[in-house]
Amino acid sequence: MRRTGLELSSALAVASFIAAAMVAWYCDLPLRDPDGSTGPTFIRLPAIVLLALLLDIVPRAIIRASTWRSIRESVVEVARERWQLASLRFMLVGLIGWYVTYASIRNLKGMVPFANGELYDTQLDRLDQAMFAGHRPAVLLHDVLGTDIAAHVLSFFYIVWIVALPASLAVALVWARRDRVSSWWVTAVSLDWIMGVILNFALPTLGPIYDRPGDFAGLAETGTTSLQQSMWTERLQVLADPANTHTVQNIAAFASLHVAIATTACIVAHRAGLHRALVQALRVFLVITMIATVYFGWHYVSDVIAGLLVGIVAAWVAERFAAPEEAERDDPAGEASPKRATAQNLAAKPGRS
Repeated sequence: MRRTGLELSSALAVASFIAAAMVAWYCDLPLRDPDGSTGPTFIRLPAIVLLALLLDIVPRAIIRASTWRSIRESVVEVARERWQLASLRFMLVGLIGWYVTYASIRNLKGMVPFANGELYDTQLDRLDQAMFAGHRPAVLLHDVLGTDIAAHVLSFFYIVWIVALPASLAVALVWARRDRVSSWWVTAVSLDWIMGVILNFALPTLGPIYDRPGDFAGLAETGTTSLQQSMWTERLQVLADPANTHTVQNIAAFASLHVAIATTACIVAHRAGLHRALVQALRVFLVITMIATVYFGWHYVSDVIAGLLVGIVAAWVAERFAAPEEAERDDPAGEASPKRATAQNLAAKPGRS
């Protein structure tokens, strides 16, 4: 069977589901749909697939159609051109694998306080102060940037990240389709999640906002502060009665997955040769994310550093497994891919231009 580039991400989906089931059994906890409030997965996931297909096909059909009456024929024509069996298989394998990994990791993250009751906020706080000459970095950011306009601006970018990630996966699996960059990105995000949750279990923390809320009491009310309050309420509900709540708690700070995935995006975009403007925009977004995550107290600086390392490793490993031709381009052994070698041979022959 022809490789799709999604083999590793599919294996990670299976492994993460098994891990979630085993930890749930060990902790005597149920597995839950982390987004169950928006409807059951067996309805929501097909709806997402259908919407993605419609958004891919219908606009192209409208542009191609010469009259309104010919739109139906154009839809059929575009669907046949763009969505052959291999493309559909790629999309479905990618979307299902992505959701299984996401749901499993969310469940695993929610089980951290039941599997490891230790908290290391005090140690990471001391480490932060050691790096900043006895000062807490979040307080320094509040003093430098202020606590009103900066809070609203940084909150906007932080909330955008929550929407941008699933949107980027949809673009990779639906609009780009079967491209090495698509499988590379999807696999890298899965690796970010896997490594992130392993670190969550190894070094459980709440984050500065929950460990020292007084440091952030002066911040303006934003969407981010509202999200922080709701997440704390959910955590308390889960800890009070884990068997009878439909909520999955989501607080586990080390390492920063926002930073990890933003780092991965920068590396993938750069090494894949995407448009320079996109690469620069992603780099700016990474810097803003790093500042915002400390400013709002989601993470310690050590969480940010760990997130950078996770993002680098995820991009590198995914490149080797999901985008091998991209990796060969910079192979230290100097061996070019077959396609590139053929092009070099043709260019070397006399009479070729």
